Amino acid sequence: MEVDIKKILVIEEEDAIRQNLVTNLTNLGYLVISASEGKEAMEIFEKEQPHLVVLHIVSSQFDGYKVFKKIREKAPTPIIILTSLGSPRDRVRGLHLGADDFVIKPFFPEELEARISSILQGTNNQNNTPNNEEKVYRFSDLIFDKNKRQIARNDSIIKLTKIEASLLELLIIKAGNKLSRVFILDKVWGYTPERNIDMRIVDVHIARLRSKLEKDPSKPDFILTVRGTGYVFQRD
Repeated sequence: MEVDIKKILVIEEEDAIRQNLVTNLTNLGYLVISASEGKEAMEIFEKEQPHLVVLHIVSSQFDGYKVFKKIREKAPTPIIILTSLGSPRDRVRGLHLGADDFVIKPFFPEELEARISSILQGTNNQNNTPNNEEKVYRFSDLIFDKNKRQIARNDSIIKLTKIEASLLELLIIKAGNKLSRVFILDKVWGYTPERNIDMRIVDVHIARLRSKLEKDPSKPDFILTVRGTGYVFQRD
């Protein structure tokens, strides 16, 4: 029986942190490759096609945002950004670019490991259906295919990241129910928020989803904000 070993690319300029990440993740059973600067990182990414990328977004050696954008142009590979405690703008900017999650330096190895596991394994098991079961949802003039991670409107195809697809499926399944940000984080990302900034992950991903499926994201028809709570999905 063939074992599905997940491949992770770690992009981190600090040798000690990079080596610790490689060692810890390798011990967990992942196949880990690493890079310390942007050009090397892109060469490895194109050659190895990892399942997930851990990227130190703010670096003195290379432009982490440029690397991020290049990766996103080539594939919807999940990306977890590493950022320092004192740089909330960098965290928000990284999320707006399409990061799946972030971890604040300094961090406990167990925290990063949990975030990686949640994204790779897929924590959105709210419908308890097999991964290979067809999951197609229709609403208004849209067709959402969860397995293909795409939305079709007429002849237009809109690609989604894994997290975006999981988030949209949760919203659709729970249509009409007011979902708190804490509930969404638990079901989609697989953890309970410890900081207020964790809530920002949900808001940014909701904004990205709206930009992809709403005709006017500033006046959404489907994903509505519930003030002081979270969000509710409205099907026509």
